Amino acid sequence: MTLNELVKINDEQRDHQWEIDFFMAITSGKVKLMLDAPQQGPDGWPYMLAETSADATEPANKIMQWAALKGVGLAVNPQKNYPDYVFTYGMLWHFKETGLFYRTADEAPVGVVEMEKGQGLHAGEPAPSYLPQYVRNIIKEFFRDQAVMRPRVLVMSQDRKHYDLAFSLESLGNPPEKEHQGIAEAISWFLPPHYSIVLVSEMGLPKFTDL
Repeated sequence: MTLNELVKINDEQRDHQWEIDFFMAITSGKVKLMLDAPQQGPDGWPYMLAETSADATEPANKIMQWAALKGVGLAVNPQKNYPDYVFTYGMLWHFKETGLFYRTADEAPVGVVEMEKGQGLHAGEPAPSYLPQYVRNIIKEFFRDQAVMRPRVLVMSQDRKHYDLAFSLESLGNPPEKEHQGIAEAISWFLPPHYSIVLVSEMGLPKFTDL
């Protein structure tokens, strides 16, 4: 099915197969940019706004590649009551790097971290394949806007299959526990949906590194 056909399917009929078909169609399809610059979405994050139409001329893939380098998401048909799809920034850079918007939980990524083994915990700095430098820079910029100048991170795994990206509470200024979930949710916009984010104290853990 074409992109224009897929967006006409009723919401209640949009299952996982629809999502797969939509991903395939939009990566090879064309859209029309509604505005030239990113706009703030209802969730507070910046998005390029695009609509599907028979006379669309802009390759969606080109917009996604640009957005992946700029720290911007993509909303498809935001003029509807509910957009047909909202791509977070994390989904777009992961697509740029891997050709996938996200992985299922049982697809363990390879080369996630430069590991240091100790006491059953594998831990180390994020590998570029897991967190590219340009993505790190964009997340750092977000933290700088929150007056956090040197966030520190560590990738941890108990089994080398499931990984947590840990952010040091000390480097974030030891925010109160009631704020932890909101901080983790904010960080999650910058990462693909299958990444696990935790906020932890550095006490008793291997050395964290500057983001």
